[in-house]
Amino acid sequence: MDFEYTAAVAPGRSFDDAVAAIEAASQVKGFRVLHIHDVKATLEEKGFSRDPLKIIEVCNAKYASQALQADVKIALMLPCPICVYVEGGKTKISAMRPRVLASFFPAAGIEKLAQEVDDAIVGIVNTASGSGVER
Repeated sequence: MDFEYTAAVAPGRSFDDAVAAIEAASQVKGFRVLHIHDVKATLEEKGFSRDPLKIIEVCNAKYASQALQADVKIALMLPCPICVYVEGGKTKISAMRPRVLASFFPAAGIEKLAQEVDDAIVGIVNTASGSGVER
């Protein structure tokens, strides 16, 4: 099984602007930001250095409830993480494609739901980056 993700370069956006853009785009799509993990800061506390990286956890309660009713083990994949990072001096945004959940949990029958969430997450990434999907 291939791991599917969406990734986009955010031309002209600073790292912090891209994080703020994810927060704003999530809200427009009906998602709430639950937490933002500052991976760079966490690793630096332990003596490791790295370029900026934040993992933004987003959730839509309606979609989450439907998924969990179908199979509680889907909780292992929640909330939806969206990463903002700097690579090669460029700010980038990536997220796992939620449509893959249907193949991880085939008995749950969540193909339509997973595609709806996938459309929303890809929309958030595209809106926040201001560019098209790379992959």
